[in-house]
Amino acid sequence: MEGAAFSLGMIETWGFPALVAAADAAAKAADVKIVTYQGADAGIVTVYVIGDVSSVQAAVDAGAQAASRVGKLLHVHVIARPDASVPRMIWQLVQGKEHKQEQLEAVTEGLEHKSVSELRKLARSLADFPLTGVEISTARKEELLLHLREFEAKRGDEKK
Repeated sequence: MEGAAFSLGMIETWGFPALVAAADAAAKAADVKIVTYQGADAGIVTVYVIGDVSSVQAAVDAGAQAASRVGKLLHVHVIARPDASVPRMIWQLVQGKEHKQEQLEAVTEGLEHKSVSELRKLARSLADFPLTGVEISTARKEELLLHLREFEAKRGDEKK
């Protein structure tokens, strides 16, 4: 397969503050673009950087130093001119995050016009919703609206 015209850099940290410091330093160090980040279990997070080979290498080096100062740096890696399937995988990751937020916004639009049973059904369908099944079953409309709006706001903040 034909290679990409850019490079991909990855900085993996333990903890979000180190990741933010790494992304900030990387973006300031060279002409690169921070594409997205991905979280794994146990606080492991990775930021993805793209640009030309030398810029990505400089950005990853700067990001690694910043992450080490703020928290714990786990790994860094630069792939010069990755295979075309690798950028597609990264773009699918980016598109997936945007699509999930759009779905949540569409589902929670017009909440005040929904019946209590519709709100309960919606609450049960959302992974990581803060109420248990029993609490959802006994919640009044106002309480469900409050929790659904807070849930939507929390998801919106995670997207940023």
